[in-house]
Amino acid sequence: MAKDSPRDLADLVAGLDSRLAGADARLGREYPGARGDRQPVHSVYVPADRVGPGLAADWGAQALASLDEYAPEPADLARITGLDERAVADALPRVRAKLATEPVEDLRADFEDGYGAPGDEAEDAHTRAVAEAFAADLAKGAATPYFGIRMKGMEAAGRHRGVRTLDLFLRTLLEAHGSLPEGLVLTLPKITSVEQVEAMAWLAGRLERRYGLDEGRLTFELQIETPQSILLADGTVAVPRMIAAGAGRVTALHYGTYDYSAACGITAAHQSLAHPVADHAKSVMQVAAAGTGVWLSDGGSNILPVGTAEEVHAAWRLHAGLIGRSLERGFYQGWDLHPRQLPIRHLAGFVFYREAFAPAAARLRAYLGSVQGGNVADEPATAQALASVLAQGLRCGALDGGEVADATGTDADTLLALATRRVG
Repeated sequence: MAKDSPRDLADLVAGLDSRLAGADARLGREYPGARGDRQPVHSVYVPADRVGPGLAADWGAQALASLDEYAPEPADLARITGLDERAVADALPRVRAKLATEPVEDLRADFEDGYGAPGDEAEDAHTRAVAEAFAADLAKGAATPYFGIRMKGMEAAGRHRGVRTLDLFLRTLLEAHGSLPEGLVLTLPKITSVEQVEAMAWLAGRLERRYGLDEGRLTFELQIETPQSILLADGTVAVPRMIAAGAGRVTALHYGTYDYSAACGITAAHQSLAHPVADHAKSVMQVAAAGTGVWLSDGGSNILPVGTAEEVHAAWRLHAGLIGRSLERGFYQGWDLHPRQLPIRHLAGFVFYREAFAPAAARLRAYLGSVQGGNVADEPATAQALASVLAQGLRCGALDGGEVADATGTDADTLLALATRRVG
């Protein structure tokens, strides 16, 4: 039998490269890997008519006051939430510092379900006020890392008003701030067709030209809250087609708990982030977004911590359990709707990241070759996931750079590079 010569093998390899060139390019384009940006731990949705300068600091003060009133000691908070008391005691000083300095990571002025339809004159006034409030916070150095609006969507009933609000918001923000700030986020709700996402991408491009912005500057999130945003009429999965329809502008997928549950026939008493219909939708979102750089966000709890002490405690316990459940399932962002939800958002997150810290750091240190003899042989993808959870803990304040460097044997920059490196 004749043996292949080096030239023959080179021809084979060249042939394969030629045959797969299109697939290689498509893979790189459609699955670029994790983004290097900081993902917020939550989005705080506030009706647009209630948004003003200094809102985040005010919410932080209310959140701290609620801790003092309803859970003055770590043991109280552990008993209320069901979290481990030692973990709570370890995380609580960091939580208090977070509430004092950065209580809100992503603020969304809501012009949709949480706002209603007060009429054009009122909505125009609120739109200008929201943009001016954001500009005022930016000028004072008090802006949240991310902020923006959820306008009415592309459905026929609200389409014209949504476009009017978005255009007026951008114009007022540009006039008040002088430029389009980093951290601006737009949320597209009530999506019922791929064409609506295409239309939003088209609109973003037209607005960029209208205001002299760089092409691709306007990006947006998709709120997945209708059955049509999960499954199309022909039985195909909608989410990946919607991400593609965004033409590189889609930054995140947000699960809309209550609209989606209601549309699937779930009665109000059983609508929850933990319902099977929610888990199915979020699993589809998770698979569709994997490797694309598009972030995932769970929804929120509408059981607010208000009323009697017992009612506040019950809401906190429910919220802590839902946040922990989301984090365990790879949803590192959620929604908050009330100042008293902030202590539990940050506490549950900090406990999660601090409990994940030691084992993740040890495995990562072994993977990086700093120590030998570990009993787990991790693959590159797992090492990336380990680095990612540590990077997320660092960014939100649950972990310190020094303790992570000591435990992993590497610095924060190397950790971040590993967390965002494309594997495969």
